[in-house]
Amino acid sequence: GCRVRGVWVWGRGLCALQLCPPPPTVCAGTLNGLSVTGDAQHQYRTLHKMYNNCEIVMGNLEIVLIDHSQDLSFLQTIREVTGYILIAMNVFSTLPLRNLRVIRGTQFYEEKYALFVLLNYNPNTTHALRQLGLNHLTEILAGGVYIEKNEQLCHVDTVEWRDIMRDPRLEPVVGDNGRACAPCHESCGGHCWGPGPEDCQQLTKTICAPQCNGRCFGRAPNECCHEECAGGCTGPLQTHCFACRHFNDSGACVPLCPQPLIYNKLTFQLEPNPDTKYQYGSVCVRSCPHNFVVDQSSCVRACPSNKMEVEKNGMKMCEPCAGLCPKGVGITGAAPLPQTVDSRDPWRNISALDPEKLNVFRHSEEITGYLNIQSWPKHMHNFSVFSNLETIGDGPHIPTPSLPLTPPAPNSRGFSLLIMKNDNVTSLGLRSLREVSAGRVYITENRRLCYLHTVQWAALSRRRSDLDIRNNKPRGKCQQEGKVCDPLCSADGCWGPGPAQCLSCRHYSRRGVCVESCSFTQGETREFAEGTECFECHPECERVEGGITCNGSGADTCTRCAHYRDGPHCVERCPEGILGERGPIYKYPDSSQECRPCHENCTRGCTGPLLRDCLGDLNPVSPLPRRAPTVIAVLVVGGLFLFCSCVLLSLLYWRGKKIQKKRAMRRYLERGEPLDPSEKANKVLARIFKETELKRLKVLGSGVFGTVHKGIWIPDGDSIKIPVSIKVIQDWSGQQSFHSVTDHMLAIGSLDHAYIVRLLGICPGPQLQLVTQLLPLGSLLDYVRKNRGSISPQLLLNWCVQVAKGMYYLEEHRMVHRNLAARNVLLKSPSQAQVADFGIADLLYPDDKKYFYNEVKTPIKWMALESIHFGKYTHQSDVWSYGVTLWEMMTFGAEPYAGIRLPEVPDLLEKGERLPQPHICTIDVYMVMVKCWMIDENIRPTFKELANEFTRMARDPPRYLVIKVGEKLGSPTGPPLGRGEEEEDYEYMNKQPRLSRSLGNMVGGLGPRHEGCPPRHDGYTDMRPGEPTPAPAEEQGYEEMEAVLAPRGPPCPGCRSPPGPPPTCMKPLRSLEASDCAFDNPDYWHSRLFAKVDAQRT
Repeated sequence: GCRVRGVWVWGRGLCALQLCPPPPTVCAGTLNGLSVTGDAQHQYRTLHKMYNNCEIVMGNLEIVLIDHSQDLSFLQTIREVTGYILIAMNVFSTLPLRNLRVIRGTQFYEEKYALFVLLNYNPNTTHALRQLGLNHLTEILAGGVYIEKNEQLCHVDTVEWRDIMRDPRLEPVVGDNGRACAPCHESCGGHCWGPGPEDCQQLTKTICAPQCNGRCFGRAPNECCHEECAGGCTGPLQTHCFACRHFNDSGACVPLCPQPLIYNKLTFQLEPNPDTKYQYGSVCVRSCPHNFVVDQSSCVRACPSNKMEVEKNGMKMCEPCAGLCPKGVGITGAAPLPQTVDSRDPWRNISALDPEKLNVFRHSEEITGYLNIQSWPKHMHNFSVFSNLETIGDGPHIPTPSLPLTPPAPNSRGFSLLIMKNDNVTSLGLRSLREVSAGRVYITENRRLCYLHTVQWAALSRRRSDLDIRNNKPRGKCQQEGKVCDPLCSADGCWGPGPAQCLSCRHYSRRGVCVESCSFTQGETREFAEGTECFECHPECERVEGGITCNGSGADTCTRCAHYRDGPHCVERCPEGILGERGPIYKYPDSSQECRPCHENCTRGCTGPLLRDCLGDLNPVSPLPRRAPTVIAVLVVGGLFLFCSCVLLSLLYWRGKKIQKKRAMRRYLERGEPLDPSEKANKVLARIFKETELKRLKVLGSGVFGTVHKGIWIPDGDSIKIPVSIKVIQDWSGQQSFHSVTDHMLAIGSLDHAYIVRLLGICPGPQLQLVTQLLPLGSLLDYVRKNRGSISPQLLLNWCVQVAKGMYYLEEHRMVHRNLAARNVLLKSPSQAQVADFGIADLLYPDDKKYFYNEVKTPIKWMALESIHFGKYTHQSDVWSYGVTLWEMMTFGAEPYAGIRLPEVPDLLEKGERLPQPHICTIDVYMVMVKCWMIDENIRPTFKELANEFTRMARDPPRYLVIKVGEKLGSPTGPPLGRGEEEEDYEYMNKQPRLSRSLGNMVGGLGPRHEGCPPRHDGYTDMRPGEPTPAPAEEQGYEEMEAVLAPRGPPCPGCRSPPGPPPTCMKPLRSLEASDCAFDNPDYWHSRLFAKVDAQRT
């Protein structure tokens, strides 16, 4: 490949008869939106410079604020745009993109549009866009179309956009454009880009036969385009395509470019492919452009973090790092917000940057993107923080100037270095800059900037046309003020004052500073020269007065040695005991300071060459001890090898045990054993545990139905300890049998879902024990109370979806929960909630829809009215409890109906009172709760509908839940209560055909004090017949009622109240008759929000 006119040109591939089309010319696009640089004339010049003779725009084509007098005919060569096309606020009459075939839509404008045309007219003149002129546009691979508010634009509603857009789900947004438009020519069939016969739209999709999988060039079944074609074709082959769906390989559309390695079927090995090509955009090229590197089979702007850039055979390639990769600095990714270097911007909420932090760039040698400086600290007069910068522009270039250090864009207006409007800067100070490898240089309106006129910019940039340097301080004024290069600088120029700012030196350079001469024969430190660079001699070289001290950097290049000479090298002392090939080496210095070897039998050094000159040994030594160092070295190496082997084996043993433990836990936790051999056909995951297999450790909590312990499970015959949760059931009825419990667990054990807590098994005995997975995060209620300030709307809505899906799963398996509340929803992880305690409910058999419970403690504040009055529990009564659970979540663990005594709750519900709207909820979320609390159970939503509704809301959480960052979220009903207090809000319902017992003497810890009532006590009083003493502590907060409801006055016509004294302090629950009338109350009938055709009044 080669560079021609600022664009990349690919080489031709081989094809028959040398008739293949010329290679496409590629240019970079932009990502500026509606912002522009400079005036309209500058905007036009930039557009012309970027897209003249361009065929493929690698990025977005943005044409904004172009005047009617400008000639845009140079855009006619564009055939393909990989990103989006933006045409906005222009006043030319026709868009000259007649040869455009395909818009790929790899990027969208406004996140969904590949073609965006807006406001192309001037209300004060007659100049406006009148015709799009996209006569050859046949396909938009991704994204939609938006064409609106173009007052005089015609023939956009006559285009069949469904034929152009690949995605059939998208609808074009076309409206409010020109009205008095000429009709299409009669030959166009009603689809055209203009009024003439040459403006007819070419249909390539909607006219195709059903056998065609994509585009076609005719209506017949054999006139289908190749599947790799995009935008249509002229024939059935992959070389007949207008454009390629994936890659263009020398005129043929292919799914992949020729890979670097091919498989040799004879040698059964991968071998280098001599015809390798690399993916560059949608084209296959033999070599990547200059500012790209090769990563496997693709041209990329920069290597990934685990690879480094190397050069092989003249080509830059990415290869895995042998050790640590070279450190790179991500400028824009280092902080969560962009920052200006001199002042804060309160409008954009941008804080000021400490100028001292700019020193982090002093060690930077390369910027792969661009350098954009439009504001600089007032006390800094140059850019010396970039003094070690050598290369700019090997990656993305600068977009329209905005904030300093703005994020790099994948395509741009082509600037790699932009410095403008810095009035306090007097010199650039980029002393190490040697190349601006891609993109343009733009330096303007720096009123005090000198020295830049001396720089030979042509040597730094690849084209002189890339330079735009103007409106800085005039050269003459700089010379008058003495702001010229140092005399030691060469004619290449300088970056600032002094010998350290020269691009190159006139004579010599010492550590980047120009000098007149190196210290060859004078000075404390003597030097030698390599080219024009001065380097110090080795420290062991002796300084020669009036002569050359050394001619290189090594110890073997000295003219004379400062101490001793050992062969060609100058050394500080002669070798003593240095290990050689045949043992330790000892030498002594002679009279001329040369190091000479000792006698071969000397083992402790010597003073001369003879045996008698040996130190410490007067007698000859046998050669045997000379082997001792070798033996020692072998022993040391052997010991190290043995130690490393032991460590490695220990690690392998430890890892094997860990894997074995993990596999064993997976085997026990994920595979169930049938409870009964006759039930092998059922998918039962529950086990029957022995009491010896379970060990309870500590109590996690206690509730109505029992106590929960943290425990471990040690399977028989295994040593693995599996953490589990053990719930001990308090069976007060005394009616449970082993077979009834087993049948019940069969139903529960067959349930396995991501959003329910799976039952591992049961342990029958004096106390029934249920064993489930241990979820250490605890209940959802405790979690939202502890983390109320850090829970996001997304997390809350995700929990709503998960609980609804878990309950829908139970509904599918005909299981009624009957005790759904936030305390019975556990967290497997902060992002996954699971419904628990559903095993206490009975199973609905296939021929039943509803059934009643007796003698069960029930949570009044979470129950539906039909459950309170009639003891009727269905999946729709679980929906009521789900609504209260939602309310608990949205109030971050507040107590429902706080301050209301339990017998008053049904009265409030019958009067239409409901829990208040949580202050983080919008009306949409609150209305879902209200629908769950409808009187008529048939009108409440199902769990499937609730899951779908919250799934929709979870796609846009801030629209439905409003949580301010840092705000201390409060509860609308006061501070939340502890877990123990909340679980006390139950009534014991004993539905027997006996008279009701008045609740007037029962004192609640949660109800407000009424006048004339006795003082409150901390617990309730158990008023059982024959038991006047208070009930035990575990039963505080409950009362055994022989009939569900207490007598009261007739609430509606036809209802009678039995005689008896009225209650004194607390209102009793409504009687069955009163509830019957309440359900017929027309005040509730009109408030139905879910319209269901099969809804029946109850």
